[in-house]
Amino acid sequence: MSILVSGSLAYDYIMNFPDSFKNHIMPENIHILNVCFVVDNLKRTWGGTAGNIAYTMRLLGASPLIVSAVGKDGGDYTQYLKDKGINTNYIYTDATQLTASAFITTDADDNQITAFHGGPLGLAGNISLREVKEKFSLALISPTQKEAMVKHLKECHELGVKAVFDPGQQITVFDGPELRRMISQSHFVIGNDYEMKLLQDRTGWSANDMLKETKVLITTLGEKGSIITTAEGEIVEVASCPPLSFDDPTGAGDSYRAGFFTAYEQGCDFKICGQMGSVAASYAIETYGTQEFNFSKDDFCVRYFKTYNEKINF
Repeated sequence: MSILVSGSLAYDYIMNFPDSFKNHIMPENIHILNVCFVVDNLKRTWGGTAGNIAYTMRLLGASPLIVSAVGKDGGDYTQYLKDKGINTNYIYTDATQLTASAFITTDADDNQITAFHGGPLGLAGNISLREVKEKFSLALISPTQKEAMVKHLKECHELGVKAVFDPGQQITVFDGPELRRMISQSHFVIGNDYEMKLLQDRTGWSANDMLKETKVLITTLGEKGSIITTAEGEIVEVASCPPLSFDDPTGAGDSYRAGFFTAYEQGCDFKICGQMGSVAASYAIETYGTQEFNFSKDDFCVRYFKTYNEKINF
């Protein structure tokens, strides 16, 4: 059975600036900021929350189904996804706009400046989950344009499909009542510790309050691992999986989600789900670009065993 992933598809343009931003910005003149950073390389990679999650799910043997939108230049992205064995039947193509793009410049101190153009992403709301012919029992509603997130989460609730509410960087586009409603429509709520704190601030709900409305809270903590808390009072603490190198953390959260929910759909307990998420995230950290890594199931199982001293088969 498929796992539906509603979210963004974007081209990531990754640039490295060999100096420090701070050497080129005069704080006393910030009101008339006019700077140009000459980068020493430029790389275009595949990105977006839906693409990143689906890519890692496919490596793990799952059958992700993407609901998103691309622009008139998005044909090579959809073909790339097809070549990976990912269902692209519900990716809307708009012939008038360019595909969403992120322009990411990183300086020598690992500071980042990002410009993001959403392009046609809002048009994914034209796709109704009621029209999806394939059977799916789980849907991830990951960060994209607000209208698409609201519609797809509401439809999951009405269809009786377990949904993951993953607001991420889009938290601030929702007001308190909207967030409370969307939490109540979900089975899982996931975010990092900062995002979870921001959710509490904007909703006025504590973690316990949220667990009266949803079933499971998943809080990722970077190198400190993750914590899974359930409405039944279960608390599962999961250690992180150390990467072999620390090249770029971008996309690690998406890989964690892929590992966690692939394991969940296979009937694993929350400890194994979290550990699979952590192992998947470690691969993303070892490469620049959110879909540049690769692993076989055997490689994954070996790393899992070395980290947690437990065997896993999937």
